[in-house]
Amino acid sequence: MFLDRFRKPRPARAVLALYDDPDRLLNAAALAKEHGLEGIDAFTPYPVHGLSEALGVKKSWVPYVTLVMGLSGAALGLTFEIWTSAFDWPINVGGKPYISLPAFIPVMFECGVLLGGTMTLAALILACGLPNLKSPILDRNFTNDRFGLYVPEYGPGWNEERILRILSRTGAVDVRVIRV
Repeated sequence: MFLDRFRKPRPARAVLALYDDPDRLLNAAALAKEHGLEGIDAFTPYPVHGLSEALGVKKSWVPYVTLVMGLSGAALGLTFEIWTSAFDWPINVGGKPYISLPAFIPVMFECGVLLGGTMTLAALILACGLPNLKSPILDRNFTNDRFGLYVPEYGPGWNEERILRILSRTGAVDVRVIRV
């Protein structure tokens, strides 16, 4: 499938730690990063300040897509207007110039917003790995009152016992190995 080239391979198993406090989740995420664990993700019922920094989330590439596509849309709109009004269908209206930039600004803006918005949506769909019809439900309490730290099986250095030992020292309510 075309979208598979944009997705990470799904691990066979992972360690999931459940917390009842966001501060413990933040401490556990920082500790997991200190120990060099890769592919860590967190699940929370609401946004937790500082979690992105604790997980080491990289800056997204999606805003650059928005900028480039928005400017491209504006340039295409301007090109289309200049081509139609000056070359393809020139009409002399009251002695005004064929290329009147102030009159072209609304169409340039709308074309930039249209292309920038639609390509941002497409980039977000790719970045999120959608449609993901095989995503397992890890724990139903993530949308209610629990916080989760997810450590997938990535790389040859993944050691289940070591990860269980690290996460059980962080004050987790439950630490378990799951099959994904």
